[in-house]
Amino acid sequence: MPPSIDSLDLPPFKPRFPWWGPDLQTIAVLLTGRASDLAPHTSERMAFPMADRTGDILLGMLDKPAEPAEHRPLVLLVHGLTGSEESPYMLNAARHLLDNGYCVLRLNMRGSGPSRPYCREHYHLGRTADFRRVLAQLPEDLTANGVVAVGYSLGGAMLLKYLGEEGSFSPLLGAATICAPIDLIRTCKHMSRARNWLYQAYLLNDMKAEALAPGALTSPEEREIIRAARSVREYDDRFISPRYGFRGAEDYYELCSPLAFMPEIRVPTMVIASCDDPWIPVEYYREFNWADNPSLVPLMPPAGGHIGFHAHDSTRPWCDLAVEKFIDRLATIEA
Repeated sequence: MPPSIDSLDLPPFKPRFPWWGPDLQTIAVLLTGRASDLAPHTSERMAFPMADRTGDILLGMLDKPAEPAEHRPLVLLVHGLTGSEESPYMLNAARHLLDNGYCVLRLNMRGSGPSRPYCREHYHLGRTADFRRVLAQLPEDLTANGVVAVGYSLGGAMLLKYLGEEGSFSPLLGAATICAPIDLIRTCKHMSRARNWLYQAYLLNDMKAEALAPGALTSPEEREIIRAARSVREYDDRFISPRYGFRGAEDYYELCSPLAFMPEIRVPTMVIASCDDPWIPVEYYREFNWADNPSLVPLMPPAGGHIGFHAHDSTRPWCDLAVEKFIDRLATIEA
């Protein structure tokens, strides 16, 4: 059984001035900088060759604490759409966990960040086989105390899909997701609202840059389709879907939405969602019957934006504290 929310003794989330409201919470992490210098902790590069004959190699950054704590699992962080090991939320989480004695692996999905020059293909939410391959290659000295995965936004959705596919066969000790889009069709419609046009333009610009960067294998026709895409849905419909065997964006979203896989999750998993997330509607979190799956621990604070959670009583995101306490309890139960 996973730890209960009450057992974590979490302080209630209250926004920090001046980051009031969902939009300021969402963009604050970009405006306030990131913990790019992890000293005195150390980091080293890891490489994970894929087994699908593409020759693609995923890269990750392994961060080791200056003062390791005993019986701590490895924490594997997975970024969101257009993110990488260098995303502010990844670095902030790594710093928080390292300071508490955890070893952290910041993974770059296929074709993202430092993985781009070594990958001809592209990541998408349904690509859970890549995650399995990474887990299978982790050295035993890193996994002796287990592995806990933490996914952000799209990375969290991929993680939930993987956990549902694996059921009780997953090697993970536990997992956590932050602001994952668990219903892709409704999320896409939500992001297409006029109030979110700037967010969509920001994401689409970065998606195009990823897909057209050196190392990516794309045909002249695909490059034209990528450049011409006017929305995330059009990009998924005309580029991602036909390239990876889906009949279109609706088919891709329907087949890969975590909601269909979450009832089968058997690994203790904390699912964090902000009730005022401007990107992810909280309604479909509320509609899910959490009582039917005791492996899932929902945590839905009233505010926090999209992967924001800038709290009044700490300079570190509240979601990092929640994840750390959840992993602490898992490690204690396992020990």
